[in-house]
This record gives sequence, structure tokens and C-alpha cells, in this order.
Amino acid sequence: MKFLKDEAGQGAAEYILLFGGVIVIAIVALLIYKAYFDPSKSNLNAAGDIKEVRTNVDQG
Repeated sequence: MKFLKDEAGQGAAEYILLFGGVIVIAIVALLIYKAYFDPSKSNLNAAGDIKEVRTNVDQG
């Protein structure tokens, strides 16, 4: 019955599960948003977008 009261390793196991969950969420987020991190595969053009916004604001 002594092993039922022994919870010494429970905290460490919970931390491992917590960090594992955070890592899985981070990997899924990277896979979803990988186009933003790889400039060769994306159509993102920050300078062109800013220029277009400024032109539209000036006209309006």
C-alpha cells in the first residue's frame, strides 16, 4: 500500500506532458504558417503592400 501514497515522480511527468504538448502545438503552427517563414515559396511582398496601402490612402 506504500506505492499508492508515493507521488514523488508525478510532478516531473506532468511537466514532461505539458512541454510535450507545447512542442506539438508549436510544430503544428509552423506547418500551418510555413509559407510565412520561407520567402522563396510565398508571395509576400511587404514593401509592395505598404506602397499599395499608402497609394490607396492618398487617393481616398
